[in-house]
Amino acid sequence: MSDKPLNGHRVLVLVTNYGVEQDELVVPVNRLKEDGADVTIAAVSPDPIRTLVGDKEPGEAVEPTATLETLDPDGHQLLLIPGGTLNADQLRLQPKALETVRAFAASGRPIAAICHGPWALVEAGVLDGKTLTSYPSVRTDIRNAGAKDWVDEPVVSDDANGYTLVTSRTPDDLDAFVGAVGEALVGA
Repeated sequence: MSDKPLNGHRVLVLVTNYGVEQDELVVPVNRLKEDGADVTIAAVSPDPIRTLVGDKEPGEAVEPTATLETLDPDGHQLLLIPGGTLNADQLRLQPKALETVRAFAASGRPIAAICHGPWALVEAGVLDGKTLTSYPSVRTDIRNAGAKDWVDEPVVSDDANGYTLVTSRTPDDLDAFVGAVGEALVGA
């Protein structure tokens, strides 16, 4: 066994099967795996995940490793929610996704979300007292959901109210985001 920094750590990624921003899924998953993490990608169905670039251009297809209905979130230490407007809008309508978000927050396990991904956190009602960032158009939803503050920064880590929340704005922030996700995972 190699001594990679994230060996023995398990990450759960929640997405729908269409519209996830390619780099917000592929980049964190690949980097976390390179650092030794075991990553489960749970989608609505077992069909390939059709990613998009900039919410419009077709991206690469990604195979899910679980479905929302069959996943076991208990064996994972960190929840990752990528963005993509279409993905995030549909994910927040999935009862099992919201149940999973609530379970992670209630158990004190870290959650990471980028771009429009915080919409699932808004819908799950887990933002009370948190400071976070997102794609700018989600700012009002976040504030209305009880967040303490929305800030325009590349990455924000907040430990308030019992769990760590790591958020970023766009694919331009992926380096900072993945670094903060790794730190939250090691601390989990």
